[in-house]
Amino acid sequence: MRLVRFGPSIVFLMGDVETIKKKIMDFFGVEEIPSDEAIRLSNEFETVIFVTSLSDSTVPPEKGFMIQRDAKVVLSEIVNKNLPIEKVEAESTIILLHIPEKVEEALQLLAEKFDGEVMDQMKALELGEAGDTVISVTRKKLNSSIGPEDIEGSVLVRQYFLDVYRELLVDLPVILFKLLPEWNELTIKIYDTEKRYEENIARLMMIIEDLDLGFIVGEGWDWDYPRPFMRVPVYKLKLLTWEKPERVKFLLKGLEYSGYKRLCDIDVFVEGKKIDWVKLGKYDSKFELAKAAREELEKQLSDDVLEKLKEMEEKLIADSKV
Repeated sequence: MRLVRFGPSIVFLMGDVETIKKKIMDFFGVEEIPSDEAIRLSNEFETVIFVTSLSDSTVPPEKGFMIQRDAKVVLSEIVNKNLPIEKVEAESTIILLHIPEKVEEALQLLAEKFDGEVMDQMKALELGEAGDTVISVTRKKLNSSIGPEDIEGSVLVRQYFLDVYRELLVDLPVILFKLLPEWNELTIKIYDTEKRYEENIARLMMIIEDLDLGFIVGEGWDWDYPRPFMRVPVYKLKLLTWEKPERVKFLLKGLEYSGYKRLCDIDVFVEGKKIDWVKLGKYDSKFELAKAAREELEKQLSDDVLEKLKEMEEKLIADSKV
């Protein structure tokens, strides 16, 4: 589970507006798009540029440029191309924090910890200086696109971003346990009759990460006993999650089949007790359940992960001995 990452770098270029815009479009092959969209589409360390006149304040205009490069690369290109820029202003560094519940409490804890002030993200960017940090809290998973509308609130911190980021990495588990003391500890067991554990474990890990299902805190080999006097090897993972155990079980059922081909068995345990598939809904069979789970899983996964998952499963099926 990923709980913290950087947002885009936001840079204001001031000067001859129309000339600068034309040069940026020519140099970087980008078009001007709505400001909210530019921020939403940008990933970690990419750059959003706003072009304004020298008399304008550093409040984002209606449109800007999203460039899929680091700010230092973008700015070095701009300097080397001798754009008619009179002034450059950099916004505070944005750190995005994923908090699923109790957002208001989280914002207050962060404000107290870093001696900051809770406010709207755009207000924080307007008031902050280049050396400041804006911690923006969202309920969305951090590997998805995050726009201004997804930010629940921000904390303006008058400290250098690297100091804030390092402290967050150390103290975030403590903050989370203060906010969400009731975590579920699940045990997930994978069994594959064809012993393709490496591929099935990779699929499982990829899904847990992409769906932000929780923290894997332990893993290793174990034995399971499906019948008396019969034992089979299983790979076991321990997962800390704030999701309901039945929800995790349901989603992971979507990995057991690809079409009509069974790829593996996945069981989920809570406090040593296996979650029975009949508790997941009114389904006539395990296959009907797995089909419904697969449909839901494909709706939830990001496009690139879903594509990779299908490629992995095609290879599993092609290499199958059955």
